[in-house]
Amino acid sequence: MELERVDRITSDALGEPGDRTFYLQIRKGPDLISVLVEKQHIQLLAASILEILERAGKETGEGPAEEDMALEEPIEPIWRAGRLSIGYEEAEDVVVLEIEELVPDEEQEEREPDHLRVWATREQMLALSRHGALVSERGRPSCQFCGNPMDADGHVCPAMNGHSAPT
Repeated sequence: MELERVDRITSDALGEPGDRTFYLQIRKGPDLISVLVEKQHIQLLAASILEILERAGKETGEGPAEEDMALEEPIEPIWRAGRLSIGYEEAEDVVVLEIEELVPDEEQEEREPDHLRVWATREQMLALSRHGALVSERGRPSCQFCGNPMDADGHVCPAMNGHSAPT
């Protein structure tokens, strides 16, 4: 599916920290598409957008305000994302986000994953980056050693060979 020059793109999470569900949501005219994503997708996307905009070397406006970045109802995801790819199309002056469906192992031989390709302005993507960073920060803190989320009582850190990470 291709969505050129979208009207809106955002991300957010619903639920309590430790039990949140993350979404990317795109609007193009009357079409509203929601995709389930992981917190790490949102974090990496936010950082990648900033890198791409820096490399583009063009002044980018603020884009939509924070209060305009909430998810729209109904939130009915088409599928869960497996891989996200992002790039800048200089000729069109747009950021291109490609989202690939996560296909369970038992279905991989039966079908190819669906793809969603989205073209958005630099301003829309900068707002997505800012908002995605805020969404990620609202959850549980990440371990400084392994990056995994920590509960209030800490966690068993694989980077510390199974010992509890200091809080």
